[in-house]
Amino acid sequence: MIILAHVAITSYAQEGTSSPYSFYGIGIPKFKGTVENRSMGGLSVLGDSIHLNLQNPASYGDLKLTTYAVGTSYRSFKISNANKSSSGDNASLDYLAIGIPAGKFAFAFGIAPLTSVGYKLNAIESDNRESQFIGKGGLNKVFLATGAKIYKGLSIGLDLNYNFGSIENKAILKRPSLQFDTREITNSDLSSFTMSFGLMYKTMITEKLELVASAVSTPSFKLKSNGTREFATIVISNSGRENVVGRKEIKIDDQGIKLPSEFKFGGGIGQPRKWFMGAEYAHMNAENFTNVLPGQTDAVYKNASKYKVGGYYIPRYNSLTSYLSRVVYRAGFRYEETGLTIKGNSIDEFGMSFGVGLPVGRLFSNVNIGFEYGQRGTTDMGLVKEEFFNVSLSLSMNDKWFRQLKFN
Repeated sequence: MIILAHVAITSYAQEGTSSPYSFYGIGIPKFKGTVENRSMGGLSVLGDSIHLNLQNPASYGDLKLTTYAVGTSYRSFKISNANKSSSGDNASLDYLAIGIPAGKFAFAFGIAPLTSVGYKLNAIESDNRESQFIGKGGLNKVFLATGAKIYKGLSIGLDLNYNFGSIENKAILKRPSLQFDTREITNSDLSSFTMSFGLMYKTMITEKLELVASAVSTPSFKLKSNGTREFATIVISNSGRENVVGRKEIKIDDQGIKLPSEFKFGGGIGQPRKWFMGAEYAHMNAENFTNVLPGQTDAVYKNASKYKVGGYYIPRYNSLTSYLSRVVYRAGFRYEETGLTIKGNSIDEFGMSFGVGLPVGRLFSNVNIGFEYGQRGTTDMGLVKEEFFNVSLSLSMNDKWFRQLKFN
């Protein structure tokens, strides 16, 4: 059995990996929204005319300008058990997308990572046998989405995704009493089509106050998993090189990993272009989810829930004399039951976030900076707790592609 409390201390000291918990399933899920959403606790209930909301396709019904969006993030983390701790960092490109309004409809397409796998785990048994587990890879998606306002403040949307990627899991067993070590490498090529349906409703309930409601449904889909498994006898040199003495490779047929369905809904109230406060709940039917590796028997999945609250404030969006008055200030909080349960312990996660949207250039383009502090996991039962701090940066640029020409 893998003892995460021991391995994590060595894995993060050596390289900037994802998380020791990425050993399970298809990796740690990446946040699927923009920096603007993330700075409000991950809230996805709000859409407007100049920003992309990648979490609810119905939000594109409000889009008025062609919008380009790119987001990156830097992550520092510390992992610890009851006795030791270690730290590291990494950076990633989070999304690249464009939204195009076209009459009553708007379209968006782009690419974004879905999950991340990156771990290096070591477990030493009582008889001095040492097991080493190394993993890398993950899932990405390319998406095409459309949204339209169909009646007054009611918008609908559809998001079509093609998910693809590969995961490599390597296991090495070292026995001091034997001349050779054994190695097993499993390569899984993953792919699937998924879709989401979105609804968004906005209405003015007073002269200044607007009510917003949002819902997104993602059905369960089958993730195709084809690959190979290699068994080898090896000799590891003093430099760490794995010299193969003999090997055998077998093909793994499609195992059909069932992706969980998800339904989320939320709402909020605010004054347009001034302030907004909202909340969101999501339920994921993850109890039938299966691992990529059949040997991951110490973990099970249960149905998961997510709770998010957040909002923004703009002192004066059209101020001509004060730049700081036109800055968007965002903040939020989230708590997530991931569904992963190890040795009876639920691996939960929470995060607190804050961010700003800085106006740049002409029209309504802006640079968005977000900060988030959070924790994942527990030190109970020999597991590890992760503390992380994310700094996210995005550029949201606006342009008007379709202009009506007038001639004198």
